[in-house]
Parts: sequence; structure tokens; C-alpha cells
Amino acid sequence: MNILQVSHSFYPCLDAGGVVRVVYEISKELVAKGHNVTVYTTDGCTKRLNVEKNVGVSVDGIKVYYFRNLSNKLRIKLKIATPYHLFRVIKKEIKNFDVIHIHEHRTILAVVVHHYAKKYGVPYVVQAHGSVMPIFQKSLFKKVFDKIWGQKILNDASKVIALTKTESEQYQKMGVPEDKIEIVPNGINLSEYQNLPRKGQFKKKYGIKNSEKVILYLGRLHKTKGIDLLIKTFSEISKELDNVKLVIAGPDDGFLTYLKDLSTNLMLNNNLIFTGPIYKNEKRAAYVDADVFVTPSFSGFPMTFLESCACGTPIVTTSNGNNLSWINNEVGFVVGYDVNHLNHAILDIVRNEELKFKFGKNGKDIVIKKFNWNKVSKTLENIYKTCMENMK
Repeated sequence: MNILQVSHSFYPCLDAGGVVRVVYEISKELVAKGHNVTVYTTDGCTKRLNVEKNVGVSVDGIKVYYFRNLSNKLRIKLKIATPYHLFRVIKKEIKNFDVIHIHEHRTILAVVVHHYAKKYGVPYVVQAHGSVMPIFQKSLFKKVFDKIWGQKILNDASKVIALTKTESEQYQKMGVPEDKIEIVPNGINLSEYQNLPRKGQFKKKYGIKNSEKVILYLGRLHKTKGIDLLIKTFSEISKELDNVKLVIAGPDDGFLTYLKDLSTNLMLNNNLIFTGPIYKNEKRAAYVDADVFVTPSFSGFPMTFLESCACGTPIVTTSNGNNLSWINNEVGFVVGYDVNHLNHAILDIVRNEELKFKFGKNGKDIVIKKFNWNKVSKTLENIYKTCMENMK
């Protein structure tokens, strides 16, 4: 198959979040299965990517077009891409594709690709990656976008991919028929977790004693992630435990200054570490040294949950997110979105080595059996083939 992947950002822009990793991994898997994969994306990141622009370049066997944005400030501040060379390329190439996979459909790329896919009869699937949200929860921007373009993009899709049952229900609230929705979870590259860093490497780098417990948050520092709730919870935990540190790792997405001020006001600076963004082996070292991984609020299916499980680290999250039934009492806890519930769940794991070991072992087992990219890519192959057959 000739497959087009459409993504607002792409590797190596890892600061953009988990979607970049998802598109990169499934594209690599599809190439390994013998398919021709092209990615339409932009050069936008925290800074413009230092890549060749507006022409197809090879990235691990994937043909990637990094379309130059007219304004990277618009891309960063308002998340609006302006890939002006896209029109020239898509007019020439769109008819060559058998199927198109649009990731995060509220983008200019998605609008343009939808227009030409419909014009030339090329089937496409849409994957919102947790951003679909029902009408009453959407921002003004999303409501306006959906009225003009978003609803049409969903309606004209051959298939729509949900990460979870919760997201499937959200699509249905947007008017997508249930029989058009496929639930496909994220996966993980198991080869990256076969030889994990030695325990203690991360602690040593950041001056954490081996005897100290580590509570880890890893992800974008954005106000929707509930990191402020985690810091307030840690303030209560540190009153009960002396030998505990909170590590907050990830790129700033407009919330770092507030979090640092909150930490200072709660007098936590000696026990709270902001590392900035960490990647690859250092990220795995952080999971290995953590006693518990905490994400208070999320949407979709965070890659960080799978990464934590692959490193044998228990998870604590809350009901302020999509329903991931495989977590609760299997690899960690899902609790109410408040300081009291979060406090008890974290302490239960930190204080109980037997429970921590059980959750850690279950986590490693579950990613091997259920959440690997090979399995995910096979499912996507079948979805793509169905879309192509339905267009005949």
C-alpha cells in the first residue's frame, strides 16, 4: 500500500508530545511490513526544525515532507500551522496514495488533505488522539473550527480511530456512527526496554540519595495536566515522609513559572526537582528510579503510561481522564481527582514494597501481551484495507 500519514508535528520534534512518537512508530512498522509510507508535516517545533524543507526526505525509510511554516510564532503560541508549500505537493501526489491517516484533525494540514482526498476519491481515516471532546467541553476555537471544517472531516472519513471506549463515546456525541469507529490503543517499542539503565543512575545525576523515594511526573508542563494538584498533594505527603522527592520532567508548555511559584509558596524547593525535557535513556533511567509514576489528568491514551509499565514502575492517575480499565488495581490506581485520594494512593505504593513489585511485574507483562507496535500496525493494516475495499 501507498500510505500517507498527516501530522501537525513529526520526529524529531519530541517536545510536541506523544502523537509525534505514535506517528513515527507506526510509520516505521508499516515500512518494515513492506508498505510505502509518506508523512506530511511541518517544520514547527519549539524552534524550527533543522531539516530540509518542502521536499521529500528519508527518515528511517519514511518519506517525510517538512513543510515550512510561514510563521513559527503562530505554530507555537496558537498551534496554527501555515504550510504554504503543501498545496503544490498535494495537488501532484494525492492521487498516488491508497489510503490516508489524518492525526489530530483540527489543523490546517487536515483541512487541505480532506479537501483533496474527497476531490480525488482517496479514502482516509481520522485519529483525534484524545482531542475530539464533546461539544460542552470544547474551547471556542474548537467549536468554530468544527462548525466550518471539523465536522465535515469526521463525517467524510471512511473510519475513525479511538484510543479508548471513552473516546469512542465522544466521537458518537459528535455524530459519528458507532460502526465507523475502531478502537486501537497506543503501543510501545519493546526493543527500547530490553536493556534498561542501571538503578541509581538518574538519582545520582540529580543528587537524590539512594534511600529517598521518588514520585515522578513526566510529560508536557501544561495547565490541563493537573501538575498543580500533584504539587499540592506532595506538600501533604512530605509532611508524613522525610525521605521523598518529587521529580517533574518535561518541556514547558506555558505552566512552568506558575508551578515553580507554587512550589516556593508551599516551601517544597528542597524536595522538588524540575529537570526540563528528558529523552531516550535518561527518560528510561527516570522511570527505573521512580517508585511511582503520577499523571493526575490526561486525555486519550498517554504513551507515558506504557513507558512506565515497560520499566516496571507503578502508575497513579485519576478519574479526570479517559477510562483505562487495565490500570486500576492491576498496574496501579485510578482515584478521585483531589488531594486526599491522590495522597492515599501514592503513599500506599511508596510504603508497600510488595504492592510496588506486584504492579511493576503486571505492567511489564501487559505491555508485552497487549500494547506493542507490531500488534497495533497489523490492526491498522486491516483498517486501511477495509477503507480501500469500501471505496471500490
